[in-house]
Amino acid sequence: MNKTINTDTAPPPYSAYSQAVEVPPGARTVYISGQVGAELDGTVVDDVRRQHELAWQNVFAILEAAGMGKTDIVDVFAIVTDQAGVPMFREVRDQMIGGHLACSTIMIAGLASPDWKIEIAVRAAKIDS
Repeated sequence: MNKTINTDTAPPPYSAYSQAVEVPPGARTVYISGQVGAELDGTVVDDVRRQHELAWQNVFAILEAAGMGKTDIVDVFAIVTDQAGVPMFREVRDQMIGGHLACSTIMIAGLASPDWKIEIAVRAAKIDS
């Protein structure tokens, strides 16, 4: 099982995430490429919140294909296209991963398509039993 690490000798997290996560020896790791808020057919919706939800759903689908789940997420790297997207990212992330405290980094930048408002890349690790 992955171990969260938090210390009071460094600044506390600004929202619901861990300062660090230790992956045990022998864990199988999966690196998920950035997922955007697109439907299965590639359609990008106009609704920004729905894009955030879809990006997470796409991450979860890939995790499931790898035999993993949301509690195996070690690290989240997200890009939103403007500062206003940060609170929404945090809210949807917290809702979608249900209290699981992975590492999390968010960056504000442009994405490959101007229609995309969010992109989420994830690293996950799991000890197979």
